[in-house]
Amino acid sequence: MRLTRPVTEPWLAPQEYWPRLSESTAGLDTPFGTIDTEALAFNAHDMLRRAQGAPIRVASKSVRVRGVIDAVLALPGYRGVLAYTLAEALWLAETIDDVVVGYPSVDRTSIVALGSSALLASRVTIMVDSIEQLDVVDAAVPPGRRENIRVCIELNASWKSRMLGYIGVFRSPVYTVDQATELARAIVSRPGFTLVGLMAYESQIAGVVNRPAGKPVIGRVLDWMQKNSGEEIIHRRGEVVSALANLTELEFVNGGGTGSLELTASDPSVTEIAAGSGLFGPHLFDGYSHFQPAPAAAFALSVVRKPTPQMATMLGGGWIASGPPAPDRLPLPVWPPGLGFVTREMAGEVQTPLTGAGALSVGDRVWLRHTKAGELSEHLNEFAIVEDGKITEMMPTYRGEGKAFL
Repeated sequence: MRLTRPVTEPWLAPQEYWPRLSESTAGLDTPFGTIDTEALAFNAHDMLRRAQGAPIRVASKSVRVRGVIDAVLALPGYRGVLAYTLAEALWLAETIDDVVVGYPSVDRTSIVALGSSALLASRVTIMVDSIEQLDVVDAAVPPGRRENIRVCIELNASWKSRMLGYIGVFRSPVYTVDQATELARAIVSRPGFTLVGLMAYESQIAGVVNRPAGKPVIGRVLDWMQKNSGEEIIHRRGEVVSALANLTELEFVNGGGTGSLELTASDPSVTEIAAGSGLFGPHLFDGYSHFQPAPAAAFALSVVRKPTPQMATMLGGGWIASGPPAPDRLPLPVWPPGLGFVTREMAGEVQTPLTGAGALSVGDRVWLRHTKAGELSEHLNEFAIVEDGKITEMMPTYRGEGKAFL
């Protein structure tokens, strides 16, 4: 799969885009997922545009398809992977030479495997935010009996607002310059570890839509929050990087996500940006004001019954996204237009009734988009890769390759 920059944007005409996908996949039985290469290529190149020259590290949790990860990494401007578990990182590092684990790990089996291989230890960097995580590594395999372990410190990028309180996700306890310096000093002086990086993920900007549907006032508040939060993290991250430079020379400073590419690229202390969700363009991103990705990944389900003349029921459908339970975690029916969920049932494990479905018959198909990106891959063994209205290959997901890391 080659991701050449497209010259057209057919998804802007949904009345043509979705029927074309239906025609190209008519020979497949549902449920199945598709990746449109033209839309994927548009998203990949648009993310590079938004990153303004900063290298993008592919966030694998938002893809979970090795073929797609490889295709994206083949594009100039993309470099390395941000994995979500150590076991996944070791697997990817068999063919990818730069993998950072985005979350701390206490997986002793994987730690032993990492420390026992000079090749893996040179390719994989683990994430830490406390001394206790270093202790876990040493307990699994002592420093004198292993390769040096590459380490990245995670800095908490949340915003402590005087007006709104704590804004962001509860990740690293390392927030201040002094806390980061203290941890860095401990790593540098500890046998068996090499401090190589710093990461700070501004989730309150990258992962929070600033144009929630039907809530213009909240949108203005979010604009204010993200502007002020962005200014604060750029200043604080820069101070941390300057302080750590007195202890060691960092190979990379990572920040951001799909929703904050522009902001993170403007931070002079950042050397790379992590992003992945924007490649597939899930419907979560429909609520952002500063970019509009193409719906590259989608899935289809079949109508199996008609409980009333104006309703249709699909088999399956409860592919709910993680996060706070709310309607915006549900998959979004996008074709045929005008479909909606039944309030008392919503998207179900084995069936999903739809309103506005008078024109649908048993056997018809409904196209849906997932709220998030990589979580869709956990429901499928493979994606149908569609190019120029034809299926060019069936590409396995992690699940299709027998991998379930989390």
